[in-house]
Amino acid sequence: MKSAIVLLSGGLDSTTLLFFAKVKGFKVHCLIFDYQQRHKKEIRQAVSIARHARCPFEVVKITLPWRGSALLDEKIPLPEGRSLKKISIREIPATYVPARNIIFLSFAVSYAEAIGARTVFIGANAIDYSGYPDCRPEFYRAYREVLRKGLKSGVEGKTIKIETPFIYRTKAQIIQLGLALKVPYHLTWSCYQGGRRPCGRCDSCLLRAKGFAEMGLKDPNTKIQ
Repeated sequence: MKSAIVLLSGGLDSTTLLFFAKVKGFKVHCLIFDYQQRHKKEIRQAVSIARHARCPFEVVKITLPWRGSALLDEKIPLPEGRSLKKISIREIPATYVPARNIIFLSFAVSYAEAIGARTVFIGANAIDYSGYPDCRPEFYRAYREVLRKGLKSGVEGKTIKIETPFIYRTKAQIIQLGLALKVPYHLTWSCYQGGRRPCGRCDSCLLRAKGFAEMGLKDPNTKIQ
């Protein structure tokens, strides 16, 4: 069976992606990051999801001592209550973590090359997202070229593929796919806060709510205690 690495944050997109990769016939290895973010809840949920899916997983702990993001520095306020129109303007918000996807992907391709996996899946989205530059298609085109030039596997003509199947899908479309795949959305956590229930005010909560509303559904995430 072909193997793949799935970057699993515990959120809606990456969890749907995990089940998508499984149905495509991959033996999935989940990569979860503890990067000293504001709360550990998303990490706990990601572990629960990997176990639910019966996939092996690694939790990688890294530290970015320079911080530079509201997700890493509690002194920087989280943007809350922004209108969806303002989110869609693509202003880069305070929750942007410098080079996060570059860092995560570098760990993922290292893991893939070490175990002989030929594919890395990441749930990047350029439609319903908060404007992060490392979620855009042009970034992934450039990164794929880096792998062709900078990895042993690339030099040998066995380049590791970076797959972004949700890059042009709306949240509603991702949810629609996830429902067909029986994704356990009640286990997922998208909120930037780590409370008992989602805050409902941060960009991530608002975009997620938009997706479920467009599907005419109630978000099962509200059941998480």
